[in-house]
Amino acid sequence: MKSMLYIVSTPIGNYEDITLRALRLIKECDLLICEEYKEARRLLSYFKIQKELIALNEHNEKEVTDEIIIQIKEGKSAALISDCGTPLFSDPGHYLVKVAIQNKIDVVPVPGASSLLAALVGSGMDFEKFYYYGWLSPKKDIRRKQLYDLRKIKDTIVILDTPYRLQSLLEDVVKIIGENVGVVLAYELTKENEKFYRGNAGNILNAVKRENLKGEFVLIIKNQ
Repeated sequence: MKSMLYIVSTPIGNYEDITLRALRLIKECDLLICEEYKEARRLLSYFKIQKELIALNEHNEKEVTDEIIIQIKEGKSAALISDCGTPLFSDPGHYLVKVAIQNKIDVVPVPGASSLLAALVGSGMDFEKFYYYGWLSPKKDIRRKQLYDLRKIKDTIVILDTPYRLQSLLEDVVKIIGENVGVVLAYELTKENEKFYRGNAGNILNAVKRENLKGEFVLIIKNQ
């Protein structure tokens, strides 16, 4: 392998979604950089791959980046994976990519699973144009201010958040954007209990409460 930095996408839930190219690069790279050891080791174990791991997160990114860059410049290849899906989306690694580019190291994206695109293509909504907001603030007042700002955007809006904030997020959507706004909840994508909930915000909130949903999700809002 060439001495460069590969940004390797991994499955978002179903390990069968990994690409042949991703598997090859994970096996062959000199340096495999992960977000958390636990998730990375689970992935490697599933595919029976034995590999030393380098953890890179918000606590050590600058320090670890310096060592990785030195080794790539010495001729080693490196692959960055996240806990799931496409790296850099609300994940560490931005600083590593920035420094790699500054050092004229080739950065090669390796496409694969993405909860964002999976949610959109299964939503049934028109998404030729969409507004990706990503993660809202965990702080209630800031999150509500963000939703007030999003209310002004008349388009398909994509929001991510943690499983335990699903109900409170929908309650805020109902209160701030409106209970009749069109919503699709893409729940536990690619997993055994994957399900799309389609309707208005009020109905989806009722379903979340009734079924006590607490899992990974992508929320799509059709704000017209």
